[in-house]
Amino acid sequence: MSDYYEILGIDRNATKDEIKSAFRKMARKWHPDVNKSPEAEAKFKELGKAYETLMDDDKRATYDRFGEDGLRDAGFSTQGPFAGGFGDLDEVFNAFFGGGFGFGGGSRQRNPNAPQRGDDLRLDITLDFEEAVFGMTREIKIDHLEQCPTCKGTGAKEGSKPETCKHCGGQGRIQQTTRTVLGHVTQIVSCPHCHGKGTVITNPCPDCHGEGRKTMEKKVELKIPAGVDNGSKMRLSHEGDAGINGGVAGDLYIVIHVNPSSYYQRDGINVITKLEITPAQAVLGSTVSIKTLDGEKQVTIPAGIQHGEIVKVRGAGIPNLSKPSQRGDHIVVVTIKVPAHISNNEKVLYEKIFEIESDRKNNPTAKERIKGIFNK
Repeated sequence: MSDYYEILGIDRNATKDEIKSAFRKMARKWHPDVNKSPEAEAKFKELGKAYETLMDDDKRATYDRFGEDGLRDAGFSTQGPFAGGFGDLDEVFNAFFGGGFGFGGGSRQRNPNAPQRGDDLRLDITLDFEEAVFGMTREIKIDHLEQCPTCKGTGAKEGSKPETCKHCGGQGRIQQTTRTVLGHVTQIVSCPHCHGKGTVITNPCPDCHGEGRKTMEKKVELKIPAGVDNGSKMRLSHEGDAGINGGVAGDLYIVIHVNPSSYYQRDGINVITKLEITPAQAVLGSTVSIKTLDGEKQVTIPAGIQHGEIVKVRGAGIPNLSKPSQRGDHIVVVTIKVPAHISNNEKVLYEKIFEIESDRKNNPTAKERIKGIFNK
């Protein structure tokens, strides 16, 4: 397995600024436009995977605990941002950091007819507490851009095709001369008539109006793994907007929101509930029935339990997201409820208990006497 920290040359406790700095440095070294060695492309893609994972708090936490296998088990993609190809170095820096870094030599002009990856989409869904605990399959509907089925993405009406732009001769660029105070300045700019494509559509497709893509509703079967938590993210590869010029589709990111439970409190993979018992149950011990994620279960309360102590039901908690066969515990916090009103008979019994407790130090059999009183 790849070690993402080793790939970027950073410590495991590196900050996000240190991760960014390391990525810039390594990207300049391994981008295929710069490095012509056979392994450059593979190494650059590994850099992208490492950067994308370590800059995302949820992905990084999962990776630190379980590695790449854990990312896949948790529903995260491990393909990295360059699975469908990548542009020149300035384009990469612009996409990641919002600006070029003056690599030198200038970046190559982008070919407008080259395949372009589609946009990523985000969908927020809400689950009930139990749905998040055990996972589920849900059909979701998304509106996204798909290749127009009528024109097959060309944008041209059936029976026609894009024509060569007469203004640029199909080059997509024109020479433009501007007069300034310093004299005439000549530049090569994108053709404004064909927007740099080199072709124009004179007979646009009536369904997509010449765009080559149209908004359509799509149904997707979403398999939510057991153990997801509020804020968990999933990525469905190539379920976003369709690409342009044959480019790969973007991804669909699912952000999960979990409704809180009125009964359970989540603590990692454990669940916590409260249980009220009487003073008699606390002193003598008892067996009570409690509600668990797996239904009703009997729990033994040991004699002499104190207020605030816990009883555990092993393996009755939440499935481990990376290893669903492993579950946390159900932690029962015991509270002792003192009755506000008691009968005369109960008062007599409590008075006897009080007398016994008063000389407990000199009476080693006091516990047995208390038990005898409650058994009458």
